[in-house]
Amino acid sequence: MKPEEVAGYLKDHPDFFEQYAELLAEIYIPHPHGGRAIPISERQILTLRERNRQIESKLREVIQYGEENDAISEKVHRISVALLAAPELRAALNAVYHNLREDFAVPHVALRLWRGGNRADVPEFRPVSDAAREFAESLANPYCGSRAMVDTGSWFGEASAHLRSFSYLPLRDDATFGLLALASEDPQRFYPEMGTLYLRRLADLTSSALAPHLK
Repeated sequence: MKPEEVAGYLKDHPDFFEQYAELLAEIYIPHPHGGRAIPISERQILTLRERNRQIESKLREVIQYGEENDAISEKVHRISVALLAAPELRAALNAVYHNLREDFAVPHVALRLWRGGNRADVPEFRPVSDAAREFAESLANPYCGSRAMVDTGSWFGEASAHLRSFSYLPLRDDATFGLLALASEDPQRFYPEMGTLYLRRLADLTSSALAPHLK
């Protein structure tokens, strides 16, 4: 008989080893990690232990992800409270910068706005190129990548030469009115395949907090 036929027979006749229980003590198979031969019953125990280890490993991963999500949710909550408490534009901008740097450990943050009139005293209203505006308007979701897009590298000043990963969050209500740019020297901090759920929430929160001050 072929091995597949033997395996099929045993699956179809689960009572086989009840009828021939003594075989379990007589059949020896190679140890899964080499060396001596072991009874089939001991091999089953080793298999169950391995499965338990795999399940425990997956459970640890689930717990770790849950703890990380809880920590991020708490940070999002704190920036939400800070933005709600901001009485005017400068306070809202300071809340964005402070929480991103202190809570989210984003080392470099740049923000540009092109709605709200001529405010030469506010750095965030410095001129923005048409290319940067078009890029922001083209984003349906936050963008993450390894290089500065269009001409936004200059927004980070002298640090721009050392930055290796970037994320761009479009700021909008009915229309796009700004762009929040995050950057890091770590090439793995922002990468194309990363999840953007919390980045989208940050974009929504920042947009909702700033829009009322840009009439």
